[in-house]
Amino acid sequence: MKKFSLIISILLLNFNLGFSQSESEIDSLLNIIAETENSKEIIKTNQVEKIKAFGENSLITLADFFTDTTLTKVKSECYNRNLTKGEIAIIIADRIEPMPYFTVTRIQNCTLTFCENNPNRIEYYFGIDNYLNNKVFKERYVEWLFSDDRLKRVKGKDRKKRKKILTEWNNNSR
Repeated sequence: MKKFSLIISILLLNFNLGFSQSESEIDSLLNIIAETENSKEIIKTNQVEKIKAFGENSLITLADFFTDTTLTKVKSECYNRNLTKGEIAIIIADRIEPMPYFTVTRIQNCTLTFCENNPNRIEYYFGIDNYLNNKVFKERYVEWLFSDDRLKRVKGKDRKKRKKILTEWNNNSR
């Protein structure tokens, strides 16, 4: 019985350390991405590829950065201003799994014509009084991450994998 308790304790400790390590690693990667000059180039960086390699597991960690208002060197041509670290995290999360824009912003924009040739579609919504850098957006996004509608979009083994990830997030993040 002692061995079993020890094994469970070690596994839980490893899981928590692994989760923390990925958060600190994502933070470090975001800091490097923050040195990129143009927002259109964000998705082309090696650091974004590393975050994307975490896959769906990185989404809740990225959401933790959404409210970070630290200004970066990344310039948005759409709004002629520098993006925040939170906005960069939002762009990356949207690239890993596209967000339902109306659900998370409560704003519908079907034309998307004012900022042409920008691969970061969520960036179109950043100009609304810095709307996306607040707690409400993050709450809506996390609510969507845990929603049944999102879970229903995948089938079979992928659905089981997503359920497992959601359970882990729920146990560690909420």
